[in-house]
Amino acid sequence: MTAPRRSQTVTGAAVDAIKAYIRDAHLRPGDALPTEAELCDKLGYSRSSVREAVRILSALDIVVVRHGHGTYVSDMSLQPLVNGLVFRTVLAARESLAFLGHVVDAREALDLSLAAELTGAVDAATLSELEDIVDQMRSQVAQGRPFTDEDQRFHQLLLSGVDNTLIKELSQAFWQVHAEVMPLLEMEVVAVENRDRTVSAHQEIIDALRAEDRTRFRAAIRSHYAPLRDVISQSS
Repeated sequence: MTAPRRSQTVTGAAVDAIKAYIRDAHLRPGDALPTEAELCDKLGYSRSSVREAVRILSALDIVVVRHGHGTYVSDMSLQPLVNGLVFRTVLAARESLAFLGHVVDAREALDLSLAAELTGAVDAATLSELEDIVDQMRSQVAQGRPFTDEDQRFHQLLLSGVDNTLIKELSQAFWQVHAEVMPLLEMEVVAVENRDRTVSAHQEIIDALRAEDRTRFRAAIRSHYAPLRDVISQSS
């Protein structure tokens, strides 16, 4: 058992060394790293340790390996966070619904925090696009279909003008966790009986933005998440 632990320790040190190299060399997303052989020379690790370290960093979305081209600093998305949260949620069945409720809490809190920034800041063209998406939601409901794609586009567009990039990324990450977890728990993302109610909540968000009314916007956000809470509550 000693040898594997030592190997993992060396690999972990190589991971830290490559991250330090990226930082100290001021590399940015899209920049190329040195070749594997060059990293071995620069950092003092064996080829196998560097290769394993790059594999780990690739799984963490810190680097991306383009076979035949090289290794590059990635855009460092929150996908590893999403994957971890999805796995954590479905792993413990007894705790899954409670944790899913926490995801809804986080989504709602992020949206509520943006009331001041969004009201009065969303331009007419964006409001028109949001209206079009809600119309598409209504069409899907009329045909007895879910509107998951439309819902995602609505929230991405809603936050497109937000200055804080991290909030936008976290919001999208939590949306993705929610959308992936509920089918795994054999639950509808938006239950059939709640589809009209959810579409109306999206329309309320638009109306509040058009009226530049923060209080109304916050109420619309709470209305939007109420059906999700109902589904989780009814399933527990």
